[in-house]
Amino acid sequence: MSNPQQLRYSKEHEWLSAAEDGVSTVGITEFAANALGDVVYAQLPEVGDTVTAGETCGELESTKSVSDLYSPVSGEVVEANQDVVDDPSLVNSAPFEGGWLFKVRVSEEPKDLLSADEYSEFSGN
Repeated sequence: MSNPQQLRYSKEHEWLSAAEDGVSTVGITEFAANALGDVVYAQLPEVGDTVTAGETCGELESTKSVSDLYSPVSGEVVEANQDVVDDPSLVNSAPFEGGWLFKVRVSEEPKDLLSADEYSEFSGN
């Protein structure tokens, strides 16, 4: 399992892209997707919602369990991935590509986000 080097990671197993014009993309890691099992339902934050770093902002339901979705940053949601809502299995098949979850205009980024190598060590993969 390889975590893309250009992303940053939270200890809740979300990833965050570098900001483009102040907007970052958020998803869950391959490690988290594998631990969840087959994702069958995604409740994502809606456009205009304010999310807060470390707080829940949605949920993912799998054949194994329901898991809260945490935002790795604070800001305003500017896009939710409708493709994932329509086909939640994208979270499993392409967690770092088509399975992204939402885009957020970042107002505050915590200092404790991890690099890819730090996250690999943290998650044991």
